[in-house]
Amino acid sequence: MKRVILIVMDSLGVGEMPDAENYGDSGANTLGHIKEKYEKLYIPNLIDMGLGNIDGVDIGDKAEKASGDFGKAMEKSIGKDTITGHWEITGVLTKVPFKTFKKFPDSFIKNFEKEIGIGTLGNYAASGTEIIEVLGPEHERTGKPIVYTSADSVFQIAANINVVPLEELYRYCEIARKLLKGDLQVGRVIARPYVMDESGKRTRTSDRKDYAVSPPHDTVLSLVKKAGYRVYAVGKIRDIYNGAGISDWVHIDGNMDGVDKTVAAIKERFSGIIFTNLVDFDSKYGHRRDPVGYGKAIEDLDGRIPEIKRNMKEDDVLILCADHGNDPTYKGWDHTREMIPILVYGKNLKPAIDLGIRKSFADIGATICEYLNVEKPKIGESFLDLII
Repeated sequence: MKRVILIVMDSLGVGEMPDAENYGDSGANTLGHIKEKYEKLYIPNLIDMGLGNIDGVDIGDKAEKASGDFGKAMEKSIGKDTITGHWEITGVLTKVPFKTFKKFPDSFIKNFEKEIGIGTLGNYAASGTEIIEVLGPEHERTGKPIVYTSADSVFQIAANINVVPLEELYRYCEIARKLLKGDLQVGRVIARPYVMDESGKRTRTSDRKDYAVSPPHDTVLSLVKKAGYRVYAVGKIRDIYNGAGISDWVHIDGNMDGVDKTVAAIKERFSGIIFTNLVDFDSKYGHRRDPVGYGKAIEDLDGRIPEIKRNMKEDDVLILCADHGNDPTYKGWDHTREMIPILVYGKNLKPAIDLGIRKSFADIGATICEYLNVEKPKIGESFLDLII
């Protein structure tokens, strides 16, 4: 009974890619700059797995002999967004980046408004937490949803759920997804619900929902599922792949709920993949440029590592990685083009193996397929032979 537990620490990059300058991200280093701003960062379990032993990762401590295997990977795909990173991890190379917009054409907005039956506000690139403060009062007065984009290929729709019920917001997104095709196709349409408390503070809820395009061909998830294994998605994984290759899935309310539900899945007996995305790192701390909050969130995950390990079966393999960077000390509020960490642990694996600098995120997926003895993806080189 073989199984891989793949946990994406969303946006936890470990230093700029060689081509970071082309993306305006020279000098970005999510983990390194978090450590600079939050000097007391205490993550003994990640250190024990080998996080500090990764080449170029300077966080003050290294394991004398790591309990896990460690390395980092470069991104081959063009881009630095969620879909591009996750897809490459599972064997899909994005050669042409998803289209981005500073604003969407008036003709599309008019068509969208006609379809949903009400006008809209916004239609410009913005921070999601800032735009709901700027346009929230008018939205709450008129009922018009707030639409906006970012440096990513996204069309986002924000609404106060006490003004626009959640199901209605989801309906707006489904309409937008159908309309955004051809020259207007974006990687994701995202529902961004929020609430306002008695003090007037607006806070986004965990009922976010992503409507992504489908992968262009089989991913590692599809290959594993076709081979008869179970692919269990935790968090926004199902949305990222538009359901392709997913057996079943569960919604989460924040990182720790994501760990709770990952552990619950580990306790079950099945072969295949448990694939988890911990989105708070990115959405709550990276985009909001909060390095201290980000550091504390890493500590929270670190404190759960022993529980994850304790519940693993004999042939389970745990892989921790990221999908891009989001340096909380960097300019703006968008993702940063960075390499990602790879930490691997299993009771039957050789410990303390330096995996080096991998040429593609896809090496993770190729390793998973080789371990489960299924067809390998189109890209990626397995490192299983180093650790078995």
